[in-house]
Amino acid sequence: MKRFFLGSILLGFGTLSIAAQSGTKSPYSQYGLGILSDQSQGFNRGMSGLFQGFRSGNQVNMQNPASYSAVDSLSMIFDVGVSGQITNFKEGGAKVNAKTANFEYVTALFRIFPKFGASFGLVPYTNVGYSYSTTQQIGSSSTTSTMQFSGEGGLRQAYLGLGYEFFKGFSLGANISYFWGSYKKDITVLSNDDAVKTLSKTYDADVSSYKLDLGVQYRHSLTKTDELTFGATFGLGHKLGSDPSLTVMTLDGQTGVMSASVDTVHNGLSIPMTIGAGIVYSRNKSLFFGADYQLMRWGAESFPVVNENTNNYELVNNYYKDRHKVTVGAEWLPNRMSRRFLNRVQYRIGASYATPYYKINGQDGPKELTVSAGFGIPLVNSWNNRSVLNISFQWANLSAKNLVTENSFRVTIGLTFNERWFAKWKVD
Repeated sequence: MKRFFLGSILLGFGTLSIAAQSGTKSPYSQYGLGILSDQSQGFNRGMSGLFQGFRSGNQVNMQNPASYSAVDSLSMIFDVGVSGQITNFKEGGAKVNAKTANFEYVTALFRIFPKFGASFGLVPYTNVGYSYSTTQQIGSSSTTSTMQFSGEGGLRQAYLGLGYEFFKGFSLGANISYFWGSYKKDITVLSNDDAVKTLSKTYDADVSSYKLDLGVQYRHSLTKTDELTFGATFGLGHKLGSDPSLTVMTLDGQTGVMSASVDTVHNGLSIPMTIGAGIVYSRNKSLFFGADYQLMRWGAESFPVVNENTNNYELVNNYYKDRHKVTVGAEWLPNRMSRRFLNRVQYRIGASYATPYYKINGQDGPKELTVSAGFGIPLVNSWNNRSVLNISFQWANLSAKNLVTENSFRVTIGLTFNERWFAKWKVD
């Protein structure tokens, strides 16, 4: 059993490591570090990722590690998730559809001591994946120039976290993560005239660093059945110790001579300081409603690009901008002890709005609006009545003036496997 458990976790980690690099086909993933993952799990994705004040002993809320202290003494929780989405890209009168599938996350949660929980897992941080081209005619001649753009990669984090309730209602927690990944972004300029030079640029970077996130939660009882839970998180911003490079290759069509140059920026990548807060109101442990706010201080970070004035590959300070995200969500469980199946299903709904974290040619990137709904379906059999199948549906819109508009429909399936591993059995 131990070998099976360890092998399953390692297999899940390996699958996620591969799939995290192909979880998007968005052309917006070519900017910055890529498309940011919302890092939500199956239980809160149906609420558009509400997490700051969400506290449950039956789910893994890895985004606020203070929640780990809520796990009960008999639970060993494993949570895995996969997703699939259909995206429509629209620019002017042109439309293109794309399909993607992704292995989203693997997380686990268990109790060490009373009021002291621990969690580990692996989740994506960014995804890079795109391929498209543009062709234009040069002047009034028959010569055309085609620019091909492609990229792949992403950043991921394997974390270990602890959460402890220091006194009634007040919990602190922390996640420490191994943060790693890579990306490669190619631009190739081709011409139908063999005498014209062919130009290619490759931007690439490898990351191997750490990530530290802190969380706090405080529960305040209003009545015997009603309570408020306040949550807040802080993520440490820092340099990643990565040396991104730009490789430029030129092929002269007349002479056949190829030339190459490589420019490197020392310690050129970073992640921002992140702060957030939220509140959840719960009634009789069956109705939950909450709101979150999160600020990512990307505007304080720099990013390596080709400076148009000096033509040098160097860090610039006005590439990023602060990212603000607001989320609201709700969950309703009619009657946990009811014999009717539909009364034991958890119903979820949510919405979020986020501003971009980068600029495109001097203008703001796309804003993101997400609306979601989901279900938590109890899995009951002769040996388990606490596991849950979480299914969520999301519609996401990314749009910016005079840029590509994306509309995505995403389905996420997560299995929260809740086992009673630590019960003491008595044999008569």
